Amino acid sequence: MSTHTVFRLPGKTRKSIRDIEVRQEQIPQPAPQQVLIRVRSVALNYRDHAIASGFYPFPVKEDVVPCSDLAGDVVSVGSEVKDIQKGDKVIVNFDLKTLSGNIVGWSASQGGPVDGVLRQHVSVPSAFVTKIPYDTKLSYSQLASIVCTGTTAWNALYGNNPLKPGQTVLFLGTGGVSITGLILAKAAGATTIITSSSDEKLKYVQETYGADHVINYKTTPNWSEKVLEITNGHGADIILENGGAGTIAQSINAVAYGGIVACIGFLAQCPQDQMPDVAAMTVGKGAIVRGIMIGSKVQLDEVARFVTSKNLQLPVEKEFGFSKEEVIAAWEYLASGQHIGKICIKVD
Repeated sequence: MSTHTVFRLPGKTRKSIRDIEVRQEQIPQPAPQQVLIRVRSVALNYRDHAIASGFYPFPVKEDVVPCSDLAGDVVSVGSEVKDIQKGDKVIVNFDLKTLSGNIVGWSASQGGPVDGVLRQHVSVPSAFVTKIPYDTKLSYSQLASIVCTGTTAWNALYGNNPLKPGQTVLFLGTGGVSITGLILAKAAGATTIITSSSDEKLKYVQETYGADHVINYKTTPNWSEKVLEITNGHGADIILENGGAGTIAQSINAVAYGGIVACIGFLAQCPQDQMPDVAAMTVGKGAIVRGIMIGSKVQLDEVARFVTSKNLQLPVEKEFGFSKEEVIAAWEYLASGQHIGKICIKVD
């Protein structure tokens, strides 16, 4: 077989996932320091919806192959690759430039400035490949979910002042980063609080993932005060802030003095004339407000090791097939916001 199936978002004027095209292209051959991977599962992120819909705020190449998160099997290796072999089960870092430290820019992120992983085969630099133990009990979809979501949550919890057992972590919403972060924090001995607008979702998350406290932000609109009440006035030591401008004021109010607000998403908007004075609020709490740009290869290695060694069952809510119709359905389900945890595409 010399060709494989590749999905591409055509042009610069795309408006929705329904513009996606299916193509047959030559299977790439690995360069001396690359490995060729047979993709088995792709995990979706909100970023993928933003890119397909044309409102992603960072650069995207024309005619891009979308998606950044894969799990698969190595099918061949370049002549200079020594530590990875054919048959290895692997995942690949989101950014193909940053081995350690902070990501500097978005120029090497898969599924945006460079072609991503929604295809049957991908050839990538071996330095950015993380091997998974052969005996793991996690599915390919669960492993793919480590890449962006797991590394983002890990970076938020451990990339600055590392989480300590007994500390309190607040998660906004029940998307993939929040649920994965909840699982990681619980496994590390933290007290967890999670928010949602749905009592049904909150009940499910508490029963399934063991959240210690839940808050419905619709019925409790001043939810930051509830966080302070739960923590006896101390506040949350770390907050995974997925809302952005519309929730940052309450997050800073809810954070402990000297705590961390890890800014991850931009789901909640705020009129410009109602923007809070974030600088003054941050100084008032002595807090760290920290933007999270996914994470480095070292952080991917760390979270993958933690998840697989503890057999943490990362949440995959629904898997779709690899046809155009199924891919569109997966994106539209993601956009609907109905999900708890991850949505994945199984690659034939």
